[in-house]
Amino acid sequence: SFVYTVARRNPFLHAPAILGLAAEYENALKSCCSESDIGACLDEKVQQLAVIKERAKKIDMKQQHGCRILEKYGERTFQASKLVRMSQKYPKAPFAELVKMVHDSELVASLCSKQDVFSSKLKPCCELPAVEKTKCIMEAEFDDKPDNLPSLVEKYIQDKEVCKSYEANHDAFLSEFVYEYSRRHPEFSTQLVMRITKGYETLLDKCCKTDNPAECYGNAVEELNKHIKETEDVVKTNCELFHAHGEADFLKGILVRYTKKMPQVSSETLLEIGKKMTAVGKKCCNLPEHKRMSCSEHYLSIIIEDMCKRQQTTPINEQVSQCCNELYSYRRPCFTAMGVDTKYVPPAFDPMMFNFDEKLCTAPPAEREEGQLKMLVNLIKRKPQMTEEQIKTIGGSFTAMVEKCCKQADVEGCLGEE
Repeated sequence: SFVYTVARRNPFLHAPAILGLAAEYENALKSCCSESDIGACLDEKVQQLAVIKERAKKIDMKQQHGCRILEKYGERTFQASKLVRMSQKYPKAPFAELVKMVHDSELVASLCSKQDVFSSKLKPCCELPAVEKTKCIMEAEFDDKPDNLPSLVEKYIQDKEVCKSYEANHDAFLSEFVYEYSRRHPEFSTQLVMRITKGYETLLDKCCKTDNPAECYGNAVEELNKHIKETEDVVKTNCELFHAHGEADFLKGILVRYTKKMPQVSSETLLEIGKKMTAVGKKCCNLPEHKRMSCSEHYLSIIIEDMCKRQQTTPINEQVSQCCNELYSYRRPCFTAMGVDTKYVPPAFDPMMFNFDEKLCTAPPAEREEGQLKMLVNLIKRKPQMTEEQIKTIGGSFTAMVEKCCKQADVEGCLGEE
């Protein structure tokens, strides 16, 4: 019954993942059946079931995202992203074995049959019952990278035969570059490695046509480092903001930035996107530093994919359309760099927007907070050129008004006046 219920609600969920969740559910129930007060025991398990439900949603979301990448960008991009991730996770495995794995549909069985080749971290997982094996392997830590890996500069930049190797077989040459680069950088996100690879490919396409290719791609390291710096700066800046100002102010900052980028989107949708992005901040900025980039770019890519899906049916603006048509790995930097939509014409000022009633004092805190955030969004939609300073001043005045009026006998009279 549990398998049936979960499966029909999650049509994209991988079958072994559902069986794994069912095993967790069974273990949760087993311990209760021998208790004298079964009801009380099951009530305690509700929290555990909520965690299982959340995990099902997360797996489902990741798998749907994978399917969308395959549908929209094709097999080459999909397999490149898998090769990056697997090279980072199993850096000791030979290139040929990893390429085979990228195309393998029986991944778990293959990994366990060759665990010595892939990773020492697989042994405990491969000893588990079949239904628990997949989850364990998916969640296993990255293996330690081999010691003394040589610099890639020699092979991919200084070698005189670079163009010859590249022109002989583009994809095989770039696949090996992806493998070698990824296994050296487990701290980088999949998307960053793909941007670096694309940057390198573009450089080779240009330079291999010149009379002196080596001189042309001599500055490749500086060029590719620009991608690294952009991504590291975005993660650092956002995590510093999150830790310095907390969740509520972080959400306000996102709402201000994204309302200016896409003011055509409804307040409800902007709030939903803002909350999702804040959840990414909460999840990823609390991880150790070397895991933050991978975590944040992965989840932001899913949020952006969702926005772009909406953009197909309900076009937002030219900027969003342009970013959604970018290569998969370039979408996030495109959204980050997006500025105020200069072609947007704000709606006429509506005094009703400031028509407050006593709900501002009596509504539950969560409802009050939501109302204030929607007001912030609506304010920016009418004044997209507002500066941070102006927003701060209005926010301070609004808080002072609420504190003052909620103490008065005639709350609505006071709010109207203020």
